[in-house]
Amino acid sequence: MSAGRIMEGAGCVTWWGFGPARDVLGAGDTGTVRAEGELNVLLVGSGDPRHILKTIAGLRDTDTLHVWVIENSMEVVARQLLLLWLSLTAPDSMSMHEKTEVFLEVFGNTEIRCQTEETVKHVAALLLLSVTNTIDTHTQSHPCLDTSLLKFKERDELIQIFAQWQQPPSATANMAKARDARVRRHLGTRYDSRLGSYDWDLTMKLHQKGCGVIHKQQYAKWRERGLAFEMREGLYQIANQSLLSTRVFNHRGDRVGLRGYWGDIVSSPYLAFGIETENKELLKTQNNQHVKPMRLMLLFSCVIHLLNTLPPTSQQRSIVNSSGTLQNNAEGISLMNLNGVRVSFLSLDSLSKLPTKGQFSQRFNSLYCSARYDQFDSPALLLKRTTAPHMYLLDLSKEQEAAFTARVGEIAKDLGFISARDSSDNSYAVFTLQDD
Repeated sequence: MSAGRIMEGAGCVTWWGFGPARDVLGAGDTGTVRAEGELNVLLVGSGDPRHILKTIAGLRDTDTLHVWVIENSMEVVARQLLLLWLSLTAPDSMSMHEKTEVFLEVFGNTEIRCQTEETVKHVAALLLLSVTNTIDTHTQSHPCLDTSLLKFKERDELIQIFAQWQQPPSATANMAKARDARVRRHLGTRYDSRLGSYDWDLTMKLHQKGCGVIHKQQYAKWRERGLAFEMREGLYQIANQSLLSTRVFNHRGDRVGLRGYWGDIVSSPYLAFGIETENKELLKTQNNQHVKPMRLMLLFSCVIHLLNTLPPTSQQRSIVNSSGTLQNNAEGISLMNLNGVRVSFLSLDSLSKLPTKGQFSQRFNSLYCSARYDQFDSPALLLKRTTAPHMYLLDLSKEQEAAFTARVGEIAKDLGFISARDSSDNSYAVFTLQDD
C-alpha cells in the first residue's frame, strides 16, 4: 500500500494513542525497581492523557510527579487539556458514572449528544480563561495544569481553539460527510465492499495483535459512523469540536486550509481505552468469544482503574462570573487538586532544544515516545528509561512493522539502552539505560 494510503488511514492528527494505557514509570520492566520520590516523565506525541492517568494511579503517597508533554499541534494540546479537566472534575460536581460517559464520548465519538456538547462548551470557557490568566498574570488557575511554558503565539492559538469550541461556527463541518470522504479515499476501489474490509482489519489484524475483545459490530459502527462509545440511548448528531482540526492543502499554487476530521479512521480509539483491564472477570472467554460486552469493560477500565484512582487532596471550584472572569472557591465546577502532581505542556518545537538546556540534563526518569514521532532519538541523553510503542497502524505490512521495530532497537542500542520489555507485553518496546 502506498504511503499516502497509509497516512490516510492513520490520519495526520493523533487524537488518541495506538496502544493501551501504561504506567510509564514501571510497566514492562524486567527486574527494574520502580522509581520513587521526586519523579519526572517526558511524554512525546502521546496524543491523549491515558499514560498520565495511569502513571498518577500508580503513585505512592510519598511520590511527587511532574509530567512534561510535547505534542505536534495545538489542537492536540487543547484536547489533552479538555480530557484532563474532565478527569479532574470532583465527584460532587459530576458523578463518576456520568464523568466516565462524558469522557469516553468526547474521547472517541466524532458526533456527541447535546448534553455532552454543553459540558464541552462550559469546560472550554473555563480553559480559555485559565490560559488567559496565565498570559496576563503568569499564574495558574489550577495547580496541576501548566501552560506557562508555551510560547505566546501558542497560547493565543489555544485561546482561539477554546473560543471556537465554546461558540462553534454556524457552518460547522459535517462529520458524516468528512468521514465518508476519508474512507472513500483510503479504500479506493474497495469502498463498495467496505464492510468486508472492516471485518478483515478486525479479525486478521487487530484480533491477531491481541485485541480480541473488540466486537465486530462495535468496530464496524465506528469505522462507518465514527461512534465508538454509545453509553446511552440518545441522538449522537452534534459534531465533536475537539476532533476537528484544519489541514492545509496546495490548490493551484495556493495554500488552502480545510477544517474537518483528519484523525485515525482505521485503528480505533479502543486501543487506548478498551482492550485491557485489571478486572480479569471482564476478559473471560467462552468458545473463543468474550463473555462480557466491551462496553462494560470500557466502563470498568476507565472508571475503576483510572479516574477512580485519582485521590483528591483538596478541591477548587471554578465558574465564569457575569464579568467574564474566572472565580475560584465559588459555586460551580469543582476540580480535584492532586497534591504533588503537575502536568506542564512544552512548546511544539522544544524537543530538539532540550539537550541544550541544563535544567533538563538527566532530569527525566522515563520517556514515552510515539511511534509516529520523527525525532525519537533527540532527548535520549536526558533520561534513564524510554518506552516506544509497537505499531498498531493497520495499513503497514509485517515487513514494515519488523523494519520499524528493528530501527527503534538500533537507535536505543546506539544511545546506550538495553531492552527491558516484559515478554508478556507486546504493545510497547521498553528500554533502560545500561549501567556503565
